[in-house]
Amino acid sequence: MAHTPVNHPLRPIYRIVGFIVGAYLVAFGILGFIQTSGESFTGPGIRVLGQGTNMLWSIVSLAVGAIVLLTTAVGRNLDVAADKYLGWGLLVLGSYELAVLRTDDVNIFGFTMSTVVVTYLAGLLLITVSLYSKVAPRSEAGAPRQVREGRTA
Repeated sequence: MAHTPVNHPLRPIYRIVGFIVGAYLVAFGILGFIQTSGESFTGPGIRVLGQGTNMLWSIVSLAVGAIVLLTTAVGRNLDVAADKYLGWGLLVLGSYELAVLRTDDVNIFGFTMSTVVVTYLAGLLLITVSLYSKVAPRSEAGAPRQVREGRTA
């Protein structure tokens, strides 16, 4: 993607946002895992942090959050790829759960509407973070936008 910014000046802030999203997913996964330890694996679930969850969604949330935290800590554009694909995955998962929200048999993650909203929000934040976190050596990054447009001031 030639139009994706490289070495964006606000890259540290975007990495912090990615870290916060990953930390929230890990915290939610741990709390959900603790709260649903005696419950059914794919049942209707219970509410944790205002969201519906069951054991399966707690494990998935914990895994996604751990991957986001690990790749954010490593960096080297590994976080860009992971945030992009995991963000789109969360959007697809949120859309699926929105479609089956009112069914008992197909809502395997035990989502509620608040869980769908938070899943969408986490996915969109991860995609945004992936768009602005790319880094490259100065020799490969190209000229800044102001120089390309002839506005050197």
